[in-house]
Amino acid sequence: MSNHELHPELAVRLERFAAQEPGVETFEMLGAPFGPPETWDLNIEDREIQGPGGALRLRIYRPVSEAFDRPCLVWLHGGAWVGGDLDMPEAHETGRGVAGRANAVVVSVEYRLCNEEVHFPDPLDDVVTAYRWVREHAADLGVDAARVALGGASAGGNLAAGAALRLRDEGEAPWQALLLYPLVHAPLPAPSAELAAALAELPAGLSIPKELLAQVFATFLDGGAVETASPYAFPGHAEDLRGFPPTYIDNDEFDSLRGSGEIFAEQLRAAGVEVEQVISPGVLHGHLNLVGLDIAHATLDRMAARLRK
Repeated sequence: MSNHELHPELAVRLERFAAQEPGVETFEMLGAPFGPPETWDLNIEDREIQGPGGALRLRIYRPVSEAFDRPCLVWLHGGAWVGGDLDMPEAHETGRGVAGRANAVVVSVEYRLCNEEVHFPDPLDDVVTAYRWVREHAADLGVDAARVALGGASAGGNLAAGAALRLRDEGEAPWQALLLYPLVHAPLPAPSAELAAALAELPAGLSIPKELLAQVFATFLDGGAVETASPYAFPGHAEDLRGFPPTYIDNDEFDSLRGSGEIFAEQLRAAGVEVEQVISPGVLHGHLNLVGLDIAHATLDRMAARLRK
């Protein structure tokens, strides 16, 4: 697929979407599975640890075979910092799919969601706590403590990048970072001509509105100005990215956030960081939620390949 062609299976649903009045049912139709969930031979355990704001819930995915030196991915779902959970496909199916493909341990984190009382850096503190817990308990988890990666999607990609930057500054940089359609700049960079042309192909209502971004930024930062926010909140504004871990960035072709991931890749390369960047063709923001879609499987394959290095 090229020249801004939507994935054919997704295009069929979008045609139906464009012909209907937008509502909950139409959006559910867009995200309905494209095939059955994959099956993997895994032990899946929910566990609570002590976090900075109280109990911090983790979901741990481990292959059933005995091993003591597996790589590990600490994984963060998306949801604009205000939504999402461990059961959403972007969390659960990603955790299962990566653990099974890579023969790795995946630890999915239920960080605190932002609201009237919770704001940055609260979710970031949870992520750093979970990462350090995994490192400290690596032997019990069957994990090689030197191969613990940090990754996330969308707002989770933001938190993964922010935590990686903070951990770098504190002498604990992760093994690598896996960032899926991340938002690491605010305000959002202006789209390139190529991205603007892709977005112009979308039906009305499927691009992320600037007004929505402004709202979630305000909730994330407790009303603070994005221009003066900490670089741990928006790592694309960090003055020095040297020493950031090797990074995989996967952007969605039809995604108004794509420019942030592309620019961050350029910034990392300029700082001497090893970067692998891809564009998942034909899909909208959040394609890891599209269970059974071949593009989502291809992304999981690439993520697993990074962990198997």
